[in-house]
Amino acid sequence: MKEGRRHYGQYCGLAAALDVIGERWTLLIVRELLVAPRRYNELLSNLPGIGTNLLAVRLRLLGEAGVVEQLTSDPDGRARRYRLTEIGQSLRPVVLGLARWGMPLLAEPDPQDEVRPEWSLVAVEAMMGTPSPDGPDECYQFQISGRDGREEVFHLEVTGGAARITPGRAVSPDLLAVTDAITFVEIGAGRLDPLEAVVLGRLRLDGDAGAVLRCCRLLGLIAPTT
Repeated sequence: MKEGRRHYGQYCGLAAALDVIGERWTLLIVRELLVAPRRYNELLSNLPGIGTNLLAVRLRLLGEAGVVEQLTSDPDGRARRYRLTEIGQSLRPVVLGLARWGMPLLAEPDPQDEVRPEWSLVAVEAMMGTPSPDGPDECYQFQISGRDGREEVFHLEVTGGAARITPGRAVSPDLLAVTDAITFVEIGAGRLDPLEAVVLGRLRLDGDAGAVLRCCRLLGLIAPTT
């Protein structure tokens, strides 16, 4: 047995998966890398509480399992980024499914809880359903701010009955949603109605009513039309 890794000792696919990703913090590292490749210090900053030694151990084990690989970022070879391999990327539906399953379990946020705007991209992907094949092609842009003033901007494109999330600003979005990370999570968890958030000034929606309704239906925030 390799140092730092524990095994269930069961000849079972689920046990084999948990041998690799079942340790504390591991799936949260995967969540970060599903958004984008990250440098070590970026991972350390985005995962407050993990500790540098534990992060190093987790990344090493994920590398040994073929889930994560390193990329040289600078010509001098000193700055490296971590990214998911093809095997690692195949964890996307697993992570999204767990995020979707866990949203209703969220209670009122504790003042000490970390809430990062970067996590909203994964949350939207987890919430996202299948667009109506008869609906128009359009684009929804999200601007999510954090407690420290940082902002995450991404957009959701609906084209030909399929939806895709892309980091960054859209050229001309049909809907612009501006809110903070806590409000965003509370809406996604069903703890706050989108209309109530607008009335309270915690959510700003710029766009026509049809785009707002279609976006809310796509994210499961309101019931689909029958």
